[in-house]
Amino acid sequence: MDGDLALLHEKIDLLTTTVEAQRRRLELLETSANGQLTAKLDYLVAQAEAQRRFQDEMGELKRDIVPIANHMIKLTIDELAEVGSEFQAEDLLFMLKRLLRDTRLIVDGLDRLESMAELFDETQRLSKQVFNQAVSTLDRMEQDGYFTFARGGWRIVERIVSEFGEEDINALGDNIVTILTTVRNLTQPEIMAMTNNALGALQTDASGEQGPTLWALLRDLSDPKVRRGMARLLNMVKILADQPTGPSKN
Repeated sequence: MDGDLALLHEKIDLLTTTVEAQRRRLELLETSANGQLTAKLDYLVAQAEAQRRFQDEMGELKRDIVPIANHMIKLTIDELAEVGSEFQAEDLLFMLKRLLRDTRLIVDGLDRLESMAELFDETQRLSKQVFNQAVSTLDRMEQDGYFTFARGGWRIVERIVSEFGEEDINALGDNIVTILTTVRNLTQPEIMAMTNNALGALQTDASGEQGPTLWALLRDLSDPKVRRGMARLLNMVKILADQPTGPSKN
C-alpha cells in the first residue's frame, strides 16, 4: 500500500513538473509573439512616417516647380510666337534625323576638338619653356656683348651703304672671285709669316740715326737673302708694270 502511494506521489510530481514546463513554454511563446508583433508594428509605423515625409517633400517640390514650369512655358510660348510661321514641325524632325544620322561625325568632331585642346595645352607649355629659354639666351648674349657688336656692325653696314653706289656693288660682284682668291692667298701660312717678318724688319732700325753707309749697302748685296729679296721685289715691279692703268671709278 505504501509503495502504491509512493508511486502515485511520483506520478503527481511528474505531472506537476510537466504542467509547470508547459506553462513556462506558453509564457515564452507569448512573450516572443508579443516582441515580434511590437517590432512589426514599429516597422510599419516607421514606413508610414517615411511615406508621410516623402509625400510632404513631394508636395513642397511640386509647389516650387509649378511656378517655374509655368514661367518656362510662358517663355517658350513667347519665343515660339516670335518664330511664327517660319518654324515647322517637319524641320525639327528633319534636324533630329540629321543629328541621329551624323552622330558618328559629331563624335569624331568632338574627339578632334579634344585632341586640338590637348595639343593647344601642350603647345602652350612648350611655348613657355621656349620663351624662358629664349629670354635666358638673349640675356646671356647681352652680357657677352653680342648686341653691342651687332650695333657696331650695323653702323659699319650703314657706312658701307652710304659710301658705295650701285656701280661699286656691281663691280664688287664681278670681281668677288678674284678678291676671295687674293684673300685666300694672303692668308696662307707662308705669306702671313713673310708679312709678319717684313713688318718686324720695318719696325727695327739697325743702322742708327745716321742711316746705312754706301759700303754697308754694297756689303749687304753680297748676302744671298738680300739678293733673293731684291729678286722678289723686281719680280713684283715687273708684274705691276704689266698691269693696265686707267682712271679710277669713284
